[in-house]
Amino acid sequence: MTEQAEFRAPDASLEPNRGGPFQVEVFYDGDCPLCLREIRMLQRRDVAGRIRFTDIARAEFDASSLGLDHSALMQKIHGRLADGTIIEGVEVFRRLYDAVGFQRLVRLSRLPGVTQLLELSYRSFAKHRLRLTGRCEEGVCAIHSRVGAD
Repeated sequence: MTEQAEFRAPDASLEPNRGGPFQVEVFYDGDCPLCLREIRMLQRRDVAGRIRFTDIARAEFDASSLGLDHSALMQKIHGRLADGTIIEGVEVFRRLYDAVGFQRLVRLSRLPGVTQLLELSYRSFAKHRLRLTGRCEEGVCAIHSRVGAD
């Protein structure tokens, strides 16, 4: 995995609202190059500090504090609203895009038919994400347990 270290998210000092008030928190896989591309775009656009970015690949991350386990978070994207509500899948992206000013895109994503297509597409991506991002060895894609992980 050393070749993927270059794709690591910026350190916490570049995440302006870490620990502060937020509209939505996103739990992302910092070892996923494709995921990081999206996260970096959101970080650049989040000038109002509405998003808290939490890298679940960091050793100090504790999924149990959310009432979830690490493997559940790795299976699909999760988020948390300011009131503590956990959201997942396409709804996370809607909340993130809304927070950075893409309200038209969010409205389009809620249209009948579009919602179902997005959900189906995301489920397919999430299921094959490790393979699509080159994180499978000899045809085996596994989420590796981390030291100190649940």
